[in-house]
Amino acid sequence: MRLTQQEADPVGGITAAPIVTVGALLAFGTAVLLTLAHWPEVSSPVAAVIAVMLVAAGGAAAAISASPGRAPFTAERLWLVVTFAVAAAIAEYVSTVGANRYLYDDFGPIVIGMLILSVAPFCTWLSLLLAGVLASAVLSILVIGASAYTVTPAPLAVLVIVSVAPVVSLSAAAAGYSYAIVAETLAWQREANRSALQRDAELRAGIARSVQQSQVSVLGREVLPFLAGVMTADRISVADADQARELAEALRRALRAGIESTWLDDLGASVRRNRGVDVVVDDTNGGAADLAGDQRSALTALISWLGEPSRSVRIRVTITTDARRGRISIVADPGDTPPTRRELDRFVAVARAVALPAESAVSRENVTVELSYGIE
Repeated sequence: MRLTQQEADPVGGITAAPIVTVGALLAFGTAVLLTLAHWPEVSSPVAAVIAVMLVAAGGAAAAISASPGRAPFTAERLWLVVTFAVAAAIAEYVSTVGANRYLYDDFGPIVIGMLILSVAPFCTWLSLLLAGVLASAVLSILVIGASAYTVTPAPLAVLVIVSVAPVVSLSAAAAGYSYAIVAETLAWQREANRSALQRDAELRAGIARSVQQSQVSVLGREVLPFLAGVMTADRISVADADQARELAEALRRALRAGIESTWLDDLGASVRRNRGVDVVVDDTNGGAADLAGDQRSALTALISWLGEPSRSVRIRVTITTDARRGRISIVADPGDTPPTRRELDRFVAVARAVALPAESAVSRENVTVELSYGIE
């Protein structure tokens, strides 16, 4: 369960990106409204403005970091967002020091909790919980410092609990969401993988039968008549020897194709057979076998999507490898309704989320996607 929703479900991570922007805007609006609401308690307007600007910086950092083009969202980005939010709470404390009569109208706790909750799809449940605990510890120190000026007749422990409650509750909600959505996604993926493995076994069996049939076809159509002719001939000519070499080479190619085919060759054959789109795979070193399961899924989704007859008439997939990295080049000749750059960007974002750095280009002549991956 050390995964995030973005890692377990890259497409879901893309659709969740706008939520971060909404959360950032709500946090900024809350900071502005609460600052205006307790403006009579503000003793340092400059610090109050800085506090609101720090909230804006934290929201901007969250929205930019969660954009699909910058995937994946790392733990360092979470701590950057939380740092901005906690700094805003400290600046707000400084702006009202000595005059903060009521703690319930401070925006620090609610803003920190809102920003943590907004990035829940991109963080592990443990990191979200830890961020909430550390932020609550800092807020507790601020509450202890401000308690001497409050007019609320309540014990210090109660003031601390009430003040940090928004952070604790929203952080717990974020952690619970992350844990639950990842668990559900992984359970669904396990079930889908079982079905995919079953289909893959059936597909490979079909291809094996196809290879066997092609070998039998060569034997039945050319080799057996040739052998029958040689056995009844008085002597073997040079032409017979040349034909024997050609038939042996044809059989060797058929056998080699069956032995060296990879899952990518199977995918290309499936698209070619079911949709009529010519898919040419050039993978002489068998680099497709080095891809991880989620990387294979991303590549399969891209090729299957491009393999619609309306989008492409021909697809060329080339894989080259060296000692440490592999490179995948996908070039599609466009069909009647070729893919748009916006559509390709979605697949590029998914590829980046599964450690497949990708770049795409769209022109009138072709659609190109370049990917790379590490080889362990």
